[in-house]
Amino acid sequence: MKKRLLFDEINKQINHKNAIVIIGSRQVGKTTLMKQIFDEIESQSKLWFDFDNPLDQKIFEDIEYKNIYERLLKMVNNKERLFIFIDEIQNYPEITKVIKYFIDHYGVKFIVTGSSSFYLKNLFPESLSGRKFLYQLSPLSFREYLYFRDKMTRDDAMISDIGNIIKNYDYLLSKKLESDYEEYLKFGGFPEVVLTSDNETKKQILKNIFTSFFEKDIQIIADYKDIRELRDLILLLVPRVGSLIDVTRISSELGVSRVKVYSYLEFLEKTFMIRLMPKFSKGIDRSVAGGKKIYFSDTGILNAIGYVNDSQLFENAVVNQLAFFGELSFYNKKNKAEIDVILNKKTSFEIKMSGIEKDYEKLNQLSQSLGIKDFYIISKKNINKSGFISASLF
Repeated sequence: MKKRLLFDEINKQINHKNAIVIIGSRQVGKTTLMKQIFDEIESQSKLWFDFDNPLDQKIFEDIEYKNIYERLLKMVNNKERLFIFIDEIQNYPEITKVIKYFIDHYGVKFIVTGSSSFYLKNLFPESLSGRKFLYQLSPLSFREYLYFRDKMTRDDAMISDIGNIIKNYDYLLSKKLESDYEEYLKFGGFPEVVLTSDNETKKQILKNIFTSFFEKDIQIIADYKDIRELRDLILLLVPRVGSLIDVTRISSELGVSRVKVYSYLEFLEKTFMIRLMPKFSKGIDRSVAGGKKIYFSDTGILNAIGYVNDSQLFENAVVNQLAFFGELSFYNKKNKAEIDVILNKKTSFEIKMSGIEKDYEKLNQLSQSLGIKDFYIISKKNINKSGFISASLF
């Protein structure tokens, strides 16, 4: 199994005192990534626990933390620094107190995974701030997809500056990658899906991923017992991909309060099912005000849940691709003038199935009015013209 690009970044912090926390949706590759880190550590003082297994949880169930530490030392039979790997920590919230104590008193290194940043926000104690490095593992970007399919080198896939990618734009290469991009649009970037050749099997894996979301993630959060409401909300969101969320209308259609809709949306975002894009603002506070646009975190899951048109699917994929390069927002002026995506408040993009010169001129005017100097049309159709780039190259 190839190593995810995030492996190199995490591995740099392996000897730092802070705990390493890897979050992301189920089956995105967190456990595989953590096993690769486990194998990389030469020390024999390393232990692996899976908190889906209640017997592994029981090892840490002791009000006297010193007893837990001594128990762990006996398991490795030496007194070197302990490296503790824990998969799916959200299954045993009390472990966070143990982590804090072990870091402060014994210098234990923790590498853990969790399937919900909603859980981390609500259950991690404040005292762990400054004691953890938090990494989010997402489905494969298109460049990482190409690396996993042996069509791009690891070094090329790791380029994190989109400016360099645009500067070195290769029209002929983008044409060559069109069929790969079509598959990426249809099936998304979950590693097991990407590495599976049979299309029907891909579809079954995606269904299983969606099923596991309902069987495991929702059950952990006691406040969200009404699974039908959450399911119906997800189905209502599918045709709204790329649109502003009207919470009042959704509330009416679901027959639940606006407050509950907001809480459901937060839960879906924090469990990595959806992505909410805020409005652009040069300030800080205004970016959180007003409506947000809705996208799904993986186009394969989106296609497995329901139907969207080609334009919506393409826009969703591009938004997910751009998210690997920084903070995203959109611009909307009285519902008349719009910029699809603004990256890091510095570069604007308009997403078109087949961009034309008029689109570029409009984007130019809007970008200049906002003080944004760099702007591009991202087109699905390959266009060999300045200011136009193909989504199949980033």
